[in-house]
Amino acid sequence: MPVSKRTRCIASTPNSRRFLLLLSSAVIARMKALTSEDRVDVLIVDDSLYSRNRSKKVELAARVFDHAAHRFVKGFRMLTLGWSDGNSFVPLAFSLLSSEKVENRIQEANPSVDRRTSGYHRRRESMSKATVTLFELLEQAQAMGIQTRVLLFDSWFTFPSTILRAVQHKMTVICMLKALKTLHYLYDGKKVTLPQLYGLLTKRRGRAKILASVVVGIGNDENGKEVQAKIVFVRDRQRSKQWLALLCTDTTMADEEVVRLYGKRWDIEVFFKMVKSHLRLAKELQGRSYDSMIAHTSIVFARYIYLAVKTRNEQDPRTLGRLFLELCDEMSDVRNAEIIHRLLTLLSQAIEQKRRCHHDDLSPFGANH
Repeated sequence: MPVSKRTRCIASTPNSRRFLLLLSSAVIARMKALTSEDRVDVLIVDDSLYSRNRSKKVELAARVFDHAAHRFVKGFRMLTLGWSDGNSFVPLAFSLLSSEKVENRIQEANPSVDRRTSGYHRRRESMSKATVTLFELLEQAQAMGIQTRVLLFDSWFTFPSTILRAVQHKMTVICMLKALKTLHYLYDGKKVTLPQLYGLLTKRRGRAKILASVVVGIGNDENGKEVQAKIVFVRDRQRSKQWLALLCTDTTMADEEVVRLYGKRWDIEVFFKMVKSHLRLAKELQGRSYDSMIAHTSIVFARYIYLAVKTRNEQDPRTLGRLFLELCDEMSDVRNAEIIHRLLTLLSQAIEQKRRCHHDDLSPFGANH
């Protein structure tokens, strides 16, 4: 029986996300066998700029704000979900986000794409909000057997609605907080902002790295029950008046453990640096179609997974065989001193970006002129 053109179109459309999830889940199962059950592994969500600034006719390209350069560029937001055990990072899934606003999109989606294909669904997904796509990636990873229950993300995703939805997925959220005037927390029967909350707390004396911690209310769940979370304030050793605030939805977790686990989020920053600088993400591709960019990004992520496995095999003696697995100690988890160094690095970068923005605003030759 002859195959119709429409059927061939569906059969030839690759499901790159499923391929990446199958590959990463198999690798994670192998790596989890190398560590004890006490080791806490985490899921990390973050986005990074996928620049196509020199392209004019790339499908679904949009004007995206570059937080490093503080200007809009042409490209996508590469929303990525990854797994880490403190030593190895494995990317699970990603989405190249365009813009939900029509005025921000430079090119629209190809209207001839079959609606039954995975390519069409990826295009629809690219025009959704990042917080909505985040949980679609999470649900698909859980469907592939990824049972990790700790979710890390930075301050760009720290909104009560996002945290409450993650709690509904039975996830323990650990995230950085922004000192926004519009975000309030319920403390002692009053709604206060983050700086106000910090001013109300009694700080630890001496040169303690953790200044204070407190349990607050962040909102109500779907049943109307108040959801509580712990906020941990960390000192900046170089700037005594500066502090960082971390939120954890597990109020029983120790302060030191909250700080230590959040430090694992640095692994995704290393991942972004590696795929852009060394694996030539978005640099070796000249295609204009959205499918080609998805396929190329999946191949780059698969390359990184291969390098992660090779690095683990060379560094972990437990990978040499069952005898070595029984006799050798597992690789050490990330330590508190390293975590503090990572947090201070993030704070220094944030302060430097804020200082540059303030300088640009005061300059007579700023962006507005």
